[in-house]
Amino acid sequence: MATYELVLFTFLALVSSQAFASDPSPLQDFCVAYDMKSDVFVNGLVCKNPKYVKPEDFFFSGLDKAGDTSKNLGSNVTLVNVDRLGGLNTLGISLARIDFAPKNGLNPPHIHPRATEVLTVMEGTLYVGFVTSAPEFKLFSKVLNKGDVFVFPQGLIHFQFNFGAVPAVAFAGLSSQNPGLVTIANAVFGSNPPISDDVLAKAFQLDKKTVDWLQAQFSNSN
Repeated sequence: MATYELVLFTFLALVSSQAFASDPSPLQDFCVAYDMKSDVFVNGLVCKNPKYVKPEDFFFSGLDKAGDTSKNLGSNVTLVNVDRLGGLNTLGISLARIDFAPKNGLNPPHIHPRATEVLTVMEGTLYVGFVTSAPEFKLFSKVLNKGDVFVFPQGLIHFQFNFGAVPAVAFAGLSSQNPGLVTIANAVFGSNPPISDDVLAKAFQLDKKTVDWLQAQFSNSN
């Protein structure tokens, strides 16, 4: 292969990889999700006939209401994705409200496999951060106050923590109609069926008794 052909092939490969790095672009003005429980599986959801689309298909109400933060972690995420707002189908975006209890309200380390997240603090103070991939595993963290914005790149482990004395509220935009969620501790110690405790004991350099205890805690939380 000639040098210029190799360069062209490499360029096209890079462009293609970027083009498919997020939700596919819509091929029409909108594609309101038709049937959330359909047995037909596509990359997204089947479109409703535009003749039957209503303003309500693009409307959601309730993000003015605080979520319940009384559970163990002291946080509550109200996610508005395509499952709750059919008009988001094919538009590559969703929104979340995150409420934090005062003094230790935590949105624990997690990833969104299909979305970058941009978060802005509406009330209170949050300590937030994300960790890069191997080999650096570098932590980028910041204390955010009201009006501050922070970005969490797609697929990287990140968290938000309220160490303040008052409740905190944040809103997050995500670059997918269905960003997905993998909470690290729940995935590792609460999987169904469970990961072998031999594997986890070796991976985390723990004794099996400790692993078994952790698995019991997270299996009960799912």
